Amino acid sequence: MKTLLQFFTWWNSATWGTRLFTWRKGEFVGKDEFGNSYYRERGGKKRWVIYDGLAEASTIPPGWHGWMHHRTDVAPSETDYAPRAWEAPHIPNRTGTHAAYRPKGSILTGDKRPQVTGDYQPWTPGE
Repeated sequence: MKTLLQFFTWWNSATWGTRLFTWRKGEFVGKDEFGNSYYRERGGKKRWVIYDGLAEASTIPPGWHGWMHHRTDVAPSETDYAPRAWEAPHIPNRTGTHAAYRPKGSILTGDKRPQVTGDYQPWTPGE
């Protein structure tokens, strides 16, 4: 089933083209706590990730994000990387789910929009 999904979809793990490129030119660098695998091109500058499951960029942890964007040359797997105290734990992208942010007055919350208070003065040209 997983092979079939990879053949017909681009959002599940890696496409066949990515797998072929990884096999030919990729060097495995490491794996994160979510099961994502990170690679770099042998003798080149390209870096990429093969997601474990859905291709969701928000599942890349901060340490690996820095490495992927060339902010550091040393991958977290090559050092004793530990997240900083101020780094929040990962929360997946909640857009499109029931946990997405919905402000007051959103048609999806069922709440009524707050009444306009009248403290707004619109700008008109020439005044």
